[in-house]
Amino acid sequence: MSYRRENRASKASLLDDDIEGGLRASSSYSSDISEQDNDKAIDTLKDRVFFLKQLSGDIHDEVIGHNRLLDQMGSGMDASRGILSGTVNRFKMVSRQDFT
Repeated sequence: MSYRRENRASKASLLDDDIEGGLRASSSYSSDISEQDNDKAIDTLKDRVFFLKQLSGDIHDEVIGHNRLLDQMGSGMDASRGILSGTVNRFKMVSRQDFT
């Protein structure tokens, strides 16, 4: 940061001749450049924010989809458990009848 200040000071001293209008023109030119740089930086930040907003929305949608899938898998597992326990109970009944 101090390098920039020193650089600006050295540029100002180079332009600080007896010509007063030259200094004004150069300082307004540098402010135009910095305004253009600021505008470019703002546009870049806007693009990044837009991209991150889209990315976070996509992640949200993906999480919702995965949660839905996990809920369906849980329901399917519960249904399978019920069917399997019913089958095991029938086997137990058949095995008791064979032994009696």
